Amino acid sequence: MLSQGAPVRWSAPEGRWTEPDLHLFPQDGHRYEIVDGCLHVTPPMDGRHDALVEAVVGTLRAAAPPGWWVCARLGIEIGTSNVVPDVTVLRPHSSGAIWVDPADVALVVEIEAEETRHYDRLLKPALYAAAGIPAYWRVESGPALRAYTLEGTEYRSECDVEGAEQCRLDAPYPMRITPASWR
Repeated sequence: MLSQGAPVRWSAPEGRWTEPDLHLFPQDGHRYEIVDGCLHVTPPMDGRHDALVEAVVGTLRAAAPPGWWVCARLGIEIGTSNVVPDVTVLRPHSSGAIWVDPADVALVVEIEAEETRHYDRLLKPALYAAAGIPAYWRVESGPALRAYTLEGTEYRSECDVEGAEQCRLDAPYPMRITPASWR
């Protein structure tokens, strides 16, 4: 019997990590994700990162037509991967599952941090594109917005704007974005 406050002991599964294994981890601010059956852990982000997530969520919610959902840190199940974007926009009439189907997702947004730079620029966009998610945004410090739309099986740059510059986007729904408003 474990005493109160003692760390919980667990062991890695035999073989691939799966979605049920994610429930073994504490809610400690780390982001636990599975990519092709391999566990990926991101350290807790700072307050500036969280504030940027909330600002992007606010911008997307303000522009959203009725029935669209804008969620922070909602998981997506992509084959043998379970990933958690910083922001997810769901189409109307989505399933409402704990791990959403990529077919329900209109846009994913990653707020880049030093700890996640390669993950947000290389691995996650490739997963999202392979899953058919039509739009991907990467928000960099500054802030700057790099918006991409799916063309075939790869993302094509749609808009690169920084600071007080403004960009008009049509995906996932029409809106104007000014990154400086996210400070």
